[in-house]
Amino acid sequence: MSCNIARFLPAMARTRPYAMAIACPAGRGRSGKARYEHATFQQLDHDSDVLARGLERAGIGRGVRTALMVTPSLEFFALTFAIFKAGAVPVLVDPGIGIKSLGACLAEAAPEAFIGVPKAHVARLLLGWARETVRTCVWVGGRLALDGGLTLDDVRRLGSGEGRYAMAETDADETAAILFTSGSTGVPKGAVYTHGNFAAQVELIRATYGIEPGEIDLPTFPLFALFDPALGMTTVVPDMDFTRPGSVDPDKIFEAIQGFGATNMFGSPALIRRVGAAGAARGVKLPSLRRVISAGAPVPADVLERFSTMLNPEAQVFTPYGATEALPVCSIGSHEILRETGARTRDGAGTCVGRPVPGVEVSIIEITDEAIGARGSSGSRRLAPGEIGEIVVRGPVVTRSYFGRDAATALAKIPHDDGTVSHRMGDVGYLDDAGRLWFCGRKSHRVRTSAGPLFTDPVEGIFNAHPAVFRTALVGVPRGDAAEPVLYVELAKEGPKPDRTAVRRELLALAQTREETRAVRTVLFHDGFPVDIRHNAKIGREKLAEQATRALGGRLP
Repeated sequence: MSCNIARFLPAMARTRPYAMAIACPAGRGRSGKARYEHATFQQLDHDSDVLARGLERAGIGRGVRTALMVTPSLEFFALTFAIFKAGAVPVLVDPGIGIKSLGACLAEAAPEAFIGVPKAHVARLLLGWARETVRTCVWVGGRLALDGGLTLDDVRRLGSGEGRYAMAETDADETAAILFTSGSTGVPKGAVYTHGNFAAQVELIRATYGIEPGEIDLPTFPLFALFDPALGMTTVVPDMDFTRPGSVDPDKIFEAIQGFGATNMFGSPALIRRVGAAGAARGVKLPSLRRVISAGAPVPADVLERFSTMLNPEAQVFTPYGATEALPVCSIGSHEILRETGARTRDGAGTCVGRPVPGVEVSIIEITDEAIGARGSSGSRRLAPGEIGEIVVRGPVVTRSYFGRDAATALAKIPHDDGTVSHRMGDVGYLDDAGRLWFCGRKSHRVRTSAGPLFTDPVEGIFNAHPAVFRTALVGVPRGDAAEPVLYVELAKEGPKPDRTAVRRELLALAQTREETRAVRTVLFHDGFPVDIRHNAKIGREKLAEQATRALGGRLP
């Protein structure tokens, strides 16, 4: 039986043909209210059939790596499912990572086809993106006469006039897509997804959150929306700039949720913070939401508490833990965080990210920066509950490799004798006696002092509890063979402007009350931390460490 991830769409078209599958913004009327264009499951299935046949006839068939650079729209969803149906391999790169990184990612993925909006094609032509490998181009929304590629209408004409399209009978282990990481802690890498990975993700998301066909989703991260048709949910694409979730207009989010009666919402912590603050201040209520899912970085308890004021008492904000290479891994709801684990975070325990989802195994091993072979090596010993170590996960959602990155694959993956692999998350943490995972930060962000390592999340949790602090970031400044810890502070924006001298004095006094923070003797202030492009939530500690080193001249006072 085929494991093609696109198989869920025709199944929904049979069982719910006239239900709305996608609604996308199409401008605003005279009243200022958003207008939408939409497609039913039957229409989306039919259009993707036509496009799949047309793409195949144009040379974009099974196994053809295809860069897809189309903004969230009806065309984006139809094209994505068409590519999957044809057995081609979409290459998806975050457009917000910057021109240089985009070019590097495309050069690495070596796509043979390029489907994009005019802006993407102009960049391809001017900057030479994948010039050596791209053979087929499809323009979505207009075409330059000098290029000679196909338009989307050309593809539709090639694929029209026949019945159902026989989608590719792909195996579970066959490559389905190449999804690039955000590159928040280094150069973006292309995680190789199989159709089996996607199928496992769909089932785990459905089971973990109790999602039912007929629900309405507001996904503020476009890739999450691709799960919706498989889950039987209607996708309502919000009116927003997806590359800047932290700057979203809360009114447009409220409008979409209330206008469509959204039952599910996915958003980055930065978006949840902004929307929740606006809603709590104005007494907004969102009774249709059954759940909110937020991922990309830890979500502070106060952010969850504010957002929860808009929800019914039984609804929760869930914060799943995972990565592009393995998602979901664990999950926890706001009820448990607000009643128990949030207080422990403020006391230096790290951030609880919940229990592993069914079928996913989480282990904690000794921290090592070396590759770990199939039969283990020094540094791969499992640690007991409560011991901080490297987080390793194993299960059907775990990707096996990075495209074209053998060295990175060897460093991040642990092969097993049964043919499966474990993924080293690049994070540190520990398991508690109840089997819950506590996140303690990125492995590469640990500050290796002469007295031992300091981990970012437990240390920052203590200082973040100060009322004048918005957030903090622990970084290290080189000092011989070790590093001295430096605490960067971003002050709270609300209320009276805090006195920096007083705040510094209070934070340094607080540091001396705890063993794990006693080594922190330098506090620097920052007006606005650098954050990742994808979620606007992961702090760019590498940049802060460079700034601290420059500011202190490599020496600490």
